[in-house]
Amino acid sequence: MTLKAQIQEDVKSAMRARDQKRLTALRLITAAIKQIEVDKRIEMDDQAVLAVLDKMVKQRRESLAQFEAAGRDDLAAQEEFELELISVYLPEALSDDEVAALIKKAIADTGASSIRDMGAVMNALRGEVQGRADMKAVSSTVKELLGA
Repeated sequence: MTLKAQIQEDVKSAMRARDQKRLTALRLITAAIKQIEVDKRIEMDDQAVLAVLDKMVKQRRESLAQFEAAGRDDLAAQEEFELELISVYLPEALSDDEVAALIKKAIADTGASSIRDMGAVMNALRGEVQGRADMKAVSSTVKELLGA
């Protein structure tokens, strides 16, 4: 079953269970996916859905930090719930050691030697780490290893 189909099935389950909080969060996910499909006139595969989910996780983390800083515990709780729900659909996160090994392999495979080669390294990594590691942290590690 594709990731998109799994999300649709979970929407139906939440409707049957009358779990409004979960249903609302799942509909946010399906709306984000549908928006891209309509805009680009494509049918999204699992890799594209993972990219959307990864972006949603990043947005939720940023919002969560802002709500906590502002003392808005009610909104922070909602963001945290959505973050946990979205994370269910992401593959298992890579450890720091695994990420470092993938980065070193990508640098070797692309023949990168300076910061100018960072784009090629990131493109080589994207498929392997998308949704499994924080891309911001991966980017900073790549910069360190390339001597920026």
